[in-house]
Parts: sequence; structure tokens; C-alpha cells
Amino acid sequence: MKKIFITMAFVLAAAWGANAQRYCVIDTKYILESIPEYKEAQQKLDAVADQWQKEIDAKFQEVDKMYKSYQAEQVMLTEELKQKREAEIVAKEKDAKDLQKKRFGYEGDLFKKREELVKPIQDRIYNAVQKLAASRMFDFVLDKSGGATVIFYDPKLDKSDEILKSLGVKK
Repeated sequence: MKKIFITMAFVLAAAWGANAQRYCVIDTKYILESIPEYKEAQQKLDAVADQWQKEIDAKFQEVDKMYKSYQAEQVMLTEELKQKREAEIVAKEKDAKDLQKKRFGYEGDLFKKREELVKPIQDRIYNAVQKLAASRMFDFVLDKSGGATVIFYDPKLDKSDEILKSLGVKK
């Protein structure tokens, strides 16, 4: 009876060990910030965004200038001229808002530029993570950069430096 119990305990322990999931933790934010190409891409994006923001600010300043001019001259204008000037101001403001949406809106120019510059880097990281997971037989990989999904992890499980090494980044 004792032999059967010990044998069953051993079989259960072996089965549990075979079914145990293997996982690791990475920090994609750390990985990205350690890659020089990402820093360059981010600087390019920031420069483009600044340029576009200045362009949009200039358009809104023009609208503001038109409105202030209209307010100063309003008492001297006929009703027909008032409506014409108001329509011009509204049209100019709409143009500025449309440009803002085109540049910074959902799937706007900045989004496309980010895709062009950053997505290839993200794809390289994703491929490196896949290779690491396959070679080490990890069942899943957690990303701690979001902060909300990982409450605690053992630093030994963090494989971010291995991903960087596989990408050829020296730390």
C-alpha cells in the first residue's frame, strides 16, 4: 500500500512538473530605449511633430487675429459684411482644425510617420522575443513596461537584456 502511495505521489509530481508553464518577463520600454535607432526615430518624430504644431499654431493665431480685427471693426460693418467676415473666420478656423486632425488625429500623418520609423524596430523586437520563447520553450512572455499587468516578478525572469543581445545592442 505504501509503495502504491509513493508511486502515485511520484507520478502526480512528475505530471504536475511536465504541465508547469514556463514564462519570462521583458520590459519593452527598456528595450526600445536601449536601441539607438529607436532614439533616432523618436527624435525625428519629435522634430516633425514640433514643425507641424508650429504650422497649426500659426493658423490658429491667424484666426485669432482675424477675430480680433472683426471685433474692433464690427460696429462699423453692415450686416452683410459682418456675415461675410464671420464666415471667413469660421472657414479659416475649420481649415486649422482640419489640418490639426490630418496631422495629429487618429491614423493621421504623425501616426503614419511613427509606423514608418518605429514599426520596423518593434517588429525586430517581436521577432527576437519569438525566437527567445521558442528556443527556451516559454509558454508565454509577460511585458512589465505597462506596469498594470505585472504586479510582481522575479528579476531572474527578466530577459530584456537577452533580447537586446540578440538584436546586437551592447549594454
